[in-house]
Amino acid sequence: MKSFEWAEATSVDQAVQLTVKGSAFKAGGVDLLDLMKERLFEPTRLVNIRNLPDLHFIRSESSGLSVGPLVTLAELSEHADIQKKYRALAQAAGHAATPQIRNMATLGGNLLQRPRCWYFRNELFHCRKKGGERCFAQDGENQYHAIFNNGLCAIVHPSATACALMAMKAQIEIQNADKKRAVSLEEFFVLPSEDLHHENKIQPGELLTRVTVPALPATAKSFYIKQGEKESFDWPVAEVAAVLDLEGDTCKSASIVMGAASPIPHRAKETEAALTGQKVTEKLAAHAAAVALMEATPLAGNGYKIPLFKTVIARTILSAVRE
Repeated sequence: MKSFEWAEATSVDQAVQLTVKGSAFKAGGVDLLDLMKERLFEPTRLVNIRNLPDLHFIRSESSGLSVGPLVTLAELSEHADIQKKYRALAQAAGHAATPQIRNMATLGGNLLQRPRCWYFRNELFHCRKKGGERCFAQDGENQYHAIFNNGLCAIVHPSATACALMAMKAQIEIQNADKKRAVSLEEFFVLPSEDLHHENKIQPGELLTRVTVPALPATAKSFYIKQGEKESFDWPVAEVAAVLDLEGDTCKSASIVMGAASPIPHRAKETEAALTGQKVTEKLAAHAAAVALMEATPLAGNGYKIPLFKTVIARTILSAVRE
């Protein structure tokens, strides 16, 4: 590991002013330390923002939810208002990793973490995402890789909270030394076909300062289900977040997002359309789940994700309605 400078920020403005070429912000540091150990990132300076109170808050108001990026996954999962009004987000945060990591990992870090593809994380493989000419997953060990948008790079997006937040139409606020900007989470993440070497639109020197979720309708219900190979401390092989606005048993509108399916959280728009205006039954949920997979392009080792996602999508829809 190469040597680097350490800078202790006492405010958000100071933190962005302390950035230099090749620097990074350090909060929980869970993924950052892994990237440094794996020599995927060798920072010139780490700017510590862990102790900034202006980035650590949860505000649940009539207009919606506002969360600071330093809020931990444990705090998100245990917050009473989030459990009540934004249930899928609490569930997604509460099923990530282990209790120890949830107590350390922050919302900002969870959203911005880099792919967990074992070829990308291994310094012996110079894959396309690292400037090479080959995606080793496409012809290699690919049982955990993408079934959508996998033509250039078969990574899957690693953030569970991103699935729930995207389903809730969340926005993020980003600040640099000159200005702040807001961007919807759906527009923030980018496919490899748009930018092969980055997973989102954050720029050097920019700091994520806030996540906002518009208030859900009083008639809306949300649910999140993660399916892994093990019950605990495991990356998902399939995960789904659903937000349904209901009038009785009839779905007025739906937002369905799949994780572990694509290089970015994947909107199941066909499923949303199939649910809208219909009475939600087991038969409809199964049909809506099936149409979500019609455009999937599974690789040699991950075809099992097709029936798995059909089941998880249907269960998430029905769980949202019944809870």
